[in-house]
Amino acid sequence: MQPPPERTAPDAENAPPTGPGPGRTLGQEAAGGGAPGDARATGSPSAEGSSVPGPRTGAAKAGRVTLRSDLRASWPDGLVALAITAALSALIWARINSRASSTATVMPFMADDPEAFLLYFLSQAFGWSALLWAWITVVLGLLLSGPRPARLPLSGPRLERLHRTTSLNTIALIAAHALLFAAELIRHNDAAWYGAAWTAFVETFVPGGYESGTGRIAIPVGQAALYLAIPLGLLFYIRHRIGPKTWRVLHRFVLVVYVLSVWHTLLYGTNVWYDGWFRTSVWLLQIPIAALFLARLLSPARRSERLPALAAVPGGG
Repeated sequence: MQPPPERTAPDAENAPPTGPGPGRTLGQEAAGGGAPGDARATGSPSAEGSSVPGPRTGAAKAGRVTLRSDLRASWPDGLVALAITAALSALIWARINSRASSTATVMPFMADDPEAFLLYFLSQAFGWSALLWAWITVVLGLLLSGPRPARLPLSGPRLERLHRTTSLNTIALIAAHALLFAAELIRHNDAAWYGAAWTAFVETFVPGGYESGTGRIAIPVGQAALYLAIPLGLLFYIRHRIGPKTWRVLHRFVLVVYVLSVWHTLLYGTNVWYDGWFRTSVWLLQIPIAALFLARLLSPARRSERLPALAAVPGGG
């Protein structure tokens, strides 16, 4: 769930390359090249026969954003996500113990012996954190690709990096949510460990494998969100191979991942079914997303996507 190219030069990838420098776009940095025939970029002999040394081997790689560099940069908001997950776990546990949660109404056996379902409650907490981080990632992406508030405290590059790191942490939180759910299924299966592990894998990760109650629809929806989030989030790091235009088209499907995540929550979250303030909070959080999405459609950051530019193209009005 990564940002579009630099906001300050939205159409730079369509312009002739100008060689290394601060004005290069992310796509140009990813390609690691300069202008065709530029001796400074290639290190080839000049017309006078003298050889101008090119950049060091690692110079082009240093300018390219890599998965490894973003993983190293993702630990601060990852720690915040874990702290929020711990707080949510404590809240869920307290509400189950006091029987204030609607889970005690839907599944009273959990409230009778909450210690036996610790992994399930922890899975719930990771699911809520994943939804929150997905919301943050989408908001940051829409700020980058649409009109940006003038008083935004973060600069464009810092906003881009935060967008990428929250995207990576969203994938990690969704994966933890699914793995803990599978571990809970194994824990309560009396079959041999290999049989229990296989059954848990099928019910958690295979569409149609879970055949109980609302999970028959809700779990495949969550699986679709997971299986789309991973490639769409990681395609950013190979966009220099697939091309920036292809990457931008695929990246727009990130919104589908978010919609599926919210749908999964509304279908399978017992707190959302009954607790009015919980359900209301989920719906209220969608208002900023809708407003930013509308602003993105009306005033995109990329000049080539704005309505006057499209109207100038034959047949593009």
